[in-house]
Amino acid sequence: MAAPAGAGAVIAAAERGRWLWPVLAAALGLWTAGVSALEVYTPKEIYVANGTQGKLMCTFKSVNTTSKLTSVTWSFQPEGTDTTMSFFYYSQGQGFPGDDPPFKNRIRWAGDLSKKDASINIENMQSIHNGTYICDVKNPPDIVTKPGHIQLYVVEKGPSHIRTARPLWRTSQ
Repeated sequence: MAAPAGAGAVIAAAERGRWLWPVLAAALGLWTAGVSALEVYTPKEIYVANGTQGKLMCTFKSVNTTSKLTSVTWSFQPEGTDTTMSFFYYSQGQGFPGDDPPFKNRIRWAGDLSKKDASINIENMQSIHNGTYICDVKNPPDIVTKPGHIQLYVVEKGPSHIRTARPLWRTSQ
């Protein structure tokens, strides 16, 4: 007795499904080959004395070498706001500082992309610079999973042998 026609179709579909998933998985693997997560590292917070230079450290880990396509964007979120503004861009060996008043003529590139360093210096730090700094690195074909965030506090200058770590907006004790 022959099997019903519908049973043969179910068996054929099951056989097709057995090889379809491995083929799709292999195709996905080839499509994403060479793409990995780029990891950005920054200190959680830093304290900088009022009127001095602050170095915002940002390094990254990438399995791919850096190239002309590698770029860095630094952004700032002032303390107490939800607004974020980009103030510095670095690409193809050149820095492009913004003209926004809190940062105009204060930003200097301090990194070396060949060493996976995307750090910057900010001159003459003032209380207006209190807030969160965001370092975002792009190194195609890598995918950035999360930019680095630094909480920066500008603090009062103390005598050369003693520096206070008290943010300027707090009252004295």
